[in-house]
Amino acid sequence: MTESFASSTLSPALRQAAHGVDVPADPWPGFARRERRHQRTRLIRTALAAAVGVALVGVQTNVVPLPGWAPGIAVAATPTALLDAPPRGALAGDQAWLDTLRARISADPPLRIDAPLGAWKIGDRDRIRLVYGSDQPGHRVALVAVPLRLGLLTREALVWYVGPAGAGAQQMRYGGHSEGDDDPVMTLMQAYPDRAGFAVVVGPAESTVTIGGEPRYTPKGTLEYQDIAEADGGGVGFAVLPREPLPSEPVVRVSRGDQVFFQGGLGGGPYAAVDPSGPEMDALLTAARRPARGTPLDDADLRNYVQTALLNSHVPAAGTTVRVRWSGSEHGQAAALLTVQPAGGGVIAYAMHGDERTGWWTDLRLLLPAEGVDQRPIGWRVRADDGTRPPTGKVRVIAPPDAARVTVTVGGAPPATVTLDASNAGTAQVPPDQPATLTAYARDGGVLGTTPLPPVETDTDAGGLPGDSAATRVTP
Repeated sequence: MTESFASSTLSPALRQAAHGVDVPADPWPGFARRERRHQRTRLIRTALAAAVGVALVGVQTNVVPLPGWAPGIAVAATPTALLDAPPRGALAGDQAWLDTLRARISADPPLRIDAPLGAWKIGDRDRIRLVYGSDQPGHRVALVAVPLRLGLLTREALVWYVGPAGAGAQQMRYGGHSEGDDDPVMTLMQAYPDRAGFAVVVGPAESTVTIGGEPRYTPKGTLEYQDIAEADGGGVGFAVLPREPLPSEPVVRVSRGDQVFFQGGLGGGPYAAVDPSGPEMDALLTAARRPARGTPLDDADLRNYVQTALLNSHVPAAGTTVRVRWSGSEHGQAAALLTVQPAGGGVIAYAMHGDERTGWWTDLRLLLPAEGVDQRPIGWRVRADDGTRPPTGKVRVIAPPDAARVTVTVGGAPPATVTLDASNAGTAQVPPDQPATLTAYARDGGVLGTTPLPPVETDTDAGGLPGDSAATRVTP
């Protein structure tokens, strides 16, 4: 009864409402017009998005140029220790010279930096500024901060320019640039076979710069350098280089008090290389084998080990004594402990292992005093042969020829005897983070010599010469 009442009441009202709705006889034309309008809107939006995308790609690849002053997103660290310092050098007050250089940078081929910097382009030229500029003997050198842009990305590079002494800006030539990291020191070395060269080091303001020439390993077990640097304002040093090849790579140290900003080689060259086939090397190798303990090395391995040690220590073959103290194996490869002693100098111990197939590893570099070196036990920490080479806790110990026994003392623990084989070699266990001392005893129980066990060097290539750090010498 309820359903019948609802039908009788609602039906007339619905019919009346339906008659009031204006329905076109054919609704398709209106629908088609609306759909065409929507399609046009979608096409316009797609085209705009594509145009914006193309523009952004063009901007980012420097095809579509942006004004140098336009804001960008800074990428890569900048050497703030140099950029925040006031300009240094005699050219700091020569605004006309700098203005001319600023206008010419990247405008003429000798000053172009586009090629070495890849797709990066010069940004706002008004922001190009001098960091350092002065005359060296026979040369004019300038270090310039140049803003760069790669589309929306920006960075600042430090660029070297070089010319003859007293050169105008139009005579300067591109000499190199920073790689975009926050290195607080910039170095430039240019050596020539037919004329004097130079080296320039620019560090933070008020830092001390030293440039060391040929190294000297003193008999007392310390490393000294021939000081070839000259002062040229706070935080700047330069050196005049001879025409002939240098005997070794100059070493730079930049510091302020106890803080060391940089210590390492200048790079470049040429240097007087060690000739692996020269007569001095042949005579040195013949003497190196006598006397030898352990498994003999083949000629190729011995030659490689000795050449590596001479190059690493910057010691010439002529006048140098090399001795193989022990040879055997490590990680299934040939291994050796050898010592290098330049004429009248200290003794550098090297432990190495490897072969031509897998390469060679330097496991130990240790500068020792010349006195008593033949009575010292020498040990080094064995590392895993997995590429990263972390310390394993195992220590290889080589006793001196006259030793009856050797002990290892770890921290405050009592001395532990190291079992030696027929070649006077043995192994001990020392935690990687614990210091230890090796002691050799004669047959009558007297002490022959003691040597601390050095820590593992993290990077022998970047660690300077043997004796440069506490990890590579026994003399305080």
